[in-house]
Amino acid sequence: MDDLTDPVVHDSERAAEAALRPKRLGEFVGQEKLRRQLDLVLSAARGRSMAPDHVLLSGPPGLGKTTLAMIIAAESEGSLRLTSGPAIQHAGDLAAILSSVSEGDVLFIDEIHRLARAAEEMLYLAMEDFRVDVVVGKGPGATSIPLSLPRFTVVGATTRVGLLPAPLRDRFGLTGHLEYYSDSELEQVLVRSAGLLGVSLHPDAAAELSSRSRGTPRIANRLLRRVQDWAEVHGDGALSFHAAASALELFDVDARGLDRLDQAVLDALCRRFGGGPVGLNTLAAAVSEEPETVETVVEPFLVREGMMSRTPRGRVATAVAFQHLGLASPASGALFEA
Repeated sequence: MDDLTDPVVHDSERAAEAALRPKRLGEFVGQEKLRRQLDLVLSAARGRSMAPDHVLLSGPPGLGKTTLAMIIAAESEGSLRLTSGPAIQHAGDLAAILSSVSEGDVLFIDEIHRLARAAEEMLYLAMEDFRVDVVVGKGPGATSIPLSLPRFTVVGATTRVGLLPAPLRDRFGLTGHLEYYSDSELEQVLVRSAGLLGVSLHPDAAAELSSRSRGTPRIANRLLRRVQDWAEVHGDGALSFHAAASALELFDVDARGLDRLDQAVLDALCRRFGGGPVGLNTLAAAVSEEPETVETVVEPFLVREGMMSRTPRGRVATAVAFQHLGLASPASGALFEA
């Protein structure tokens, strides 16, 4: 069976990722301002013996939104209930979840911007008044039964906070945005993770991994495990600079953190389309990927690295992109300086 579809492999990866998650706020690396804000909110709630206020966490994937939700539950000594916006397609789905929450529980809703409209309106009432109206029956004989809820905390996570309607955003007592990590912060994450995995991580290997992890702890931990695999199979088990460089080369992660798909998109944009402008659908077809994958997975990093610009006419490569690929910049055309 292919590793990508083997449930044993997926369970192993999930177990490894879960083992590396910090359990308490004091163990969480980075996001200094947000950590101080959460510490204040949680400490005040403990002092009042109440559930913490609702929290909205926004930011790119892999920065720790789910981990922070787990920490909020642990710090407030409540149970964590996990769901996601796409999983709640009807108000009844949300009503079933809310009817089972207990006092002090934390309800984590990932991708909260994708909630169905009917469920969203029910959530307004649940967050503000701690009750829901359950409709029993259909047509003229339908009856609305109010159901009181215990005080609980909603933690919403979104990568696209602009898609959240204002009435929903306003019901969160704390809105925190997670920023990309610096290389030094990622080195701290890697050193901590290596200690939990029981492996020896050389400082130069940690520096190399952090510089290629795209400012994202999830990617840093994933690359760390791949370097660990390489060191155990081809080396002496120690995570040296040589082991890190060899593993990263094997898995097509270049010096600036671009992976195979990033490189394919950049190569198509620069070589096949002369730097652009080119439409998203055309660019996605050139690399045999879905437009949504290119737009949400690849483009944010390339734009952040100054290798691509989005314009009304399409995607355009910058001079930095041509330099990275070792190509001469085109003599004419819409070329942007980073």
